[in-house]
Amino acid sequence: MTTQFRKERHSVSDLKAHLVCVTKYRRSVFTDESLELIKKSFNGVAEKMGFQIIEFNGESDHIHALIEYPPKLSISQIVNALKGVSSRRYGQSGYPKPYGKDALWSPSYFVSSVGGAPIEILKQYIRDQEKLS
Repeated sequence: MTTQFRKERHSVSDLKAHLVCVTKYRRSVFTDESLELIKKSFNGVAEKMGFQIIEFNGESDHIHALIEYPPKLSISQIVNALKGVSSRRYGQSGYPKPYGKDALWSPSYFVSSVGGAPIEILKQYIRDQEKLS
């Protein structure tokens, strides 16, 4: 795989991160349909903010996303937007939130830069996450 650099007016970058977000109280609330809604929400946020969701998958209590982003955005800005919009759309669609609370997501998250690992290995890892029944 050849590296695609992001070229902007004042920068050239190759910033990628593996993001994991878990549901509030690590409750199993996601189905295949609700994960698809979360994925669409993430893609909408990415388009508006100018970054990319390269790979997305999840299980009943968490999601994995591989993102490519410009240096002008911080990871915390990206995560706050992704979790905020997806939680709102999830609730508007009538899906149950953990314990009926307003929050879908735990306030914490995991993120790791992926410069050291071959990107195809990470993409395959995300694709191979346990499929929901």
